Amino acid sequence: QVQLVESGGGLVQPGGSLKLSCAASGSIFSISSMAWYRQAPGKQRELVASISRVSGFTNYADSVKGRFTISRDNAKKTVYLQMNRLKPEDTAAYYCKFSTPREESWGQGTQVTVSS
Repeated sequence: QVQLVESGGGLVQPGGSLKLSCAASGSIFSISSMAWYRQAPGKQRELVASISRVSGFTNYADSVKGRFTISRDNAKKTVYLQMNRLKPEDTAAYYCKFSTPREESWGQGTQVTVSS
């Protein structure tokens, strides 16, 4: 398994932007996809966006389409989540996940709070 470390969370006003990063240690050669999830208090963890490590194909939750952009830099073993036009309902702990066909690795989470 790879070890993942997220960064970039914080407090932002509605309409603002944040960029999350998730850096991996170890080889990502076997990684097939990377993704961001989020979990708000009292709610289930949900997929926000995913990206294929090789093709770069992306997928987004309907609630973030047009506002969030997932990207990856394979040389840096890092996946990013650019979040624009943030809303209070985007407030949650955000987690990255790297997947192989056989296993998953999760980061420890980074808190994003959208509030005035």
